[in-house]
Amino acid sequence: MSHPSANETIIGIDLGTTNSEVALIRQDKVEVLEVENGHKQLPSYVGFDSNGELLVGEAARNQYTLYPERTIKSVKRHMGSDERLVLGEQSYTPQQISAMILRRLKQVAEAACGTPIERAVITVPAFFSDTQRQATRDAGEIAGLKVERIINEPTAAA
Repeated sequence: MSHPSANETIIGIDLGTTNSEVALIRQDKVEVLEVENGHKQLPSYVGFDSNGELLVGEAARNQYTLYPERTIKSVKRHMGSDERLVLGEQSYTPQQISAMILRRLKQVAEAACGTPIERAVITVPAFFSDTQRQATRDAGEIAGLKVERIINEPTAAA
């Protein structure tokens, strides 16, 4: 059986406030992918270590207690705002921080598929405004994804 091309594979991403997940359909079944260290959930934390290296997920969460000024969590709560989030000596839009999480999930899916991933659907809370939905779409584009659809979390769960 051949692998689908990048244009055929569409990943599903739950971009969560606390944790995020990525899934795809393989052999007619939804498969939530292992993200890191045997876990299928990626903590929605982004940070930089003392050397300026980007940390996404568990490593960023682990440094949060000691270095909160170098770590951002719960970025989803800022989506759609004009707020700049300070991380170390730089400031970022919520979309840029969310894109770092999305990019990591994209990399996980690419490693699992062995092919580039260019398309995704992303879940958002049902109460998200149009501005928040557009900000989520923008984050996906920054991460290198064509966001095919933004889906309400209750709809995705059904």
